[in-house]
Amino acid sequence: MALYVYAVTKSSHPLDVDDLTGVGGDDSPVRTVRGDSLCAVVSEAPDNVRVKRADIEAHQAVQERLWRDGPTLPLGFGFVAEDEDAVRAVLEGGADQFAQRLDELTDRVEFNVKGVQEEDAVLRQIVAESEPIRELNAATREGGGTYEQRLELGQLLHDEVQARQAALAESVLATLRPHARAERLSEPSQQYLLNASFLVDQEGTEEFTRAVQEATGELPDGVEVRVRGPLPPYSFA
Repeated sequence: MALYVYAVTKSSHPLDVDDLTGVGGDDSPVRTVRGDSLCAVVSEAPDNVRVKRADIEAHQAVQERLWRDGPTLPLGFGFVAEDEDAVRAVLEGGADQFAQRLDELTDRVEFNVKGVQEEDAVLRQIVAESEPIRELNAATREGGGTYEQRLELGQLLHDEVQARQAALAESVLATLRPHARAERLSEPSQQYLLNASFLVDQEGTEEFTRAVQEATGELPDGVEVRVRGPLPPYSFA
C-alpha cells in the first residue's frame, strides 16, 4: 500500500495526530511508521496526488500540529513511498543524519521573505535618473527611432532594472542575516526580486520581525517586502 509521507520525527515526539485527516480525505487517517529511534508520519496515499486546496490544507495541518509539539523534518507536498517497508528502510538508512538535523532544528523556525517591485515605478525612476535612457526613450516614443535605438533602450532598461533589484535584495539580506542561523536563496525571477528563507531561533522571532520592518522602511516607493512565518522549517529539513 502506497503511503503519503508528511514528516520524520524522533520517537520521543508526542505524535498527537490521531484526530487528523490526511491528504485524500476521510479515508486517509494520519498515523505513524516507527523505526528504531525515528518515526515517519504517514497516511494512505490517494490514487492520484494532485495540488488541490483541500489536500494542501490537510498537509499543512499535519505539519503545523507536529511542529507545535516538537522538532520535525517536514516534507514538501506530494511525497509518496511505496509501502511501510520502504519508509522504514529510509528511516534506518538515514537515522544518524536525520537525528542530527532534528537536533539542529530544535527551537528554530523558518521565515520566508519575498521582495516585489512595481514595474512601472522602477521604470519611471530609471528614466528620470538616467540621461542616456531618457534621450532614447524620447526618441523611440510612439514607435519612433531606429530599430537599433529601440534595441539599445530595451537592453539598457533591462540591465538597469537587474542592477537596481540586485542592490535592493542585497540591502534587505544584509539587514536580516545577522538575525538568522541560516538562509536559503532562490534565483530572482520576474515576479520576485528577492525570494529567501531564513532559519531563526524561536526566541528571536520578534527581533527578526523588527529587522524586516527596518529593512522595509529603507526601500524606495514601489517596493514591497512580504513575510510568511514563523513556519515549520521546510527549506532546512
